[in-house]
Amino acid sequence: MSWGALYYAIAILAPAMAADLGWRSETVIGAFSWSLLVSGVAATPVGMLIDRHGGRWVMATGSLLCGAGFAALSQVHTVAAYYGAWTVLGVAMAMTMYEAAFATINREFGMQSRQAISTLTLFGGFASTVSWPLTQHVLGLAGWRGAWQWYCAAHLLVCLPLHLLLQRGERHAAAVAPDTNASTTAIASACPAAKATGPREHTLAEAVRHPAFWKLAFAFSANSFIFAALSVHLIALLREYGHAAGVAVALAALVGPMQVAGRIGEMTLGRHVLPHTIGKLTFGALPAALLALLLFGHHGWGAAGFCILYGMSNGILTIVRGTIPQTLFGRRHYGAIAGALAGPSLLSRAAGPLAVAALAQAGTPTVLLLVLLGAALASLGCYLLAMRR
Repeated sequence: MSWGALYYAIAILAPAMAADLGWRSETVIGAFSWSLLVSGVAATPVGMLIDRHGGRWVMATGSLLCGAGFAALSQVHTVAAYYGAWTVLGVAMAMTMYEAAFATINREFGMQSRQAISTLTLFGGFASTVSWPLTQHVLGLAGWRGAWQWYCAAHLLVCLPLHLLLQRGERHAAAVAPDTNASTTAIASACPAAKATGPREHTLAEAVRHPAFWKLAFAFSANSFIFAALSVHLIALLREYGHAAGVAVALAALVGPMQVAGRIGEMTLGRHVLPHTIGKLTFGALPAALLALLLFGHHGWGAAGFCILYGMSNGILTIVRGTIPQTLFGRRHYGAIAGALAGPSLLSRAAGPLAVAALAQAGTPTVLLLVLLGAALASLGCYLLAMRR
């Protein structure tokens, strides 16, 4: 529900808002990009709060902020008020979406959290599938102001009570008990910094001084840049390769199911594979997908192959982002470290659509794909370098 309202609903409501308020679309979408920047800045302190106090009150406060932000959005008439509402919602993103949920799960389940994170992302994979038609339906019934009011009510009446049902501040026994899981033992033997019960516990200050941290941060950031850019420009890019509008939409529609399929595969076929090995396959799939589109994008099967690989890579990467920080740096300060790793990715997610829009106007689809391919290869290289230790 948080992903659907905070991240996906704006794609449906933005045109109606721009037309009603008389604003340029860049103004409407620009505030959303601003909220992603705010979320990136807030990610680390939110993670530190969850490490210390647990997710119950942090995520519940995030739901309250969602309600306040959506209520404010439903009443805006000026650009200043509009950006103020999205500032509140940017903080709410950091407190209610994946990074906060991963930190909460890690605190509850410790080194056994991987399966729970995979299950959570499986549900999250349906956010756009549910949110887009639902938002379109509510827009037709109540207008864009009514749609934001509906989302306000949903967060106050559904998400807030659910967050209040989370564990209290104490760490659960499963999070502190020695772990005897076979995959954890394998991780410990594969990583020189690991102890018998898992990786050495790094503080945030120690993690940011570790060479692997910044390589990993760049790897995730470059991937977020590519995924954010393609999420906005994919249909236009497919049309540039000669596919009709209906075919381009149908091909792009493959991405969502393939994200879910990738996560199901990770939960079943890959559940006993080491997290950093899953990461290698995931980071390697993106440049392979872009190369397939670059070479064979004019053919329907080539474009479909790209959408399948791209969707599966994007889906599994979310799980990798939730499990790798624990594998490298331990779980005790997971929230702060994962938040710091997420910050650059959220900044890239905000910049990606704008940067690629400018690049698309200045060059051809081939130039655009070459730039994205270069970023994907750099991302893969940084991830492999981070995992060498």
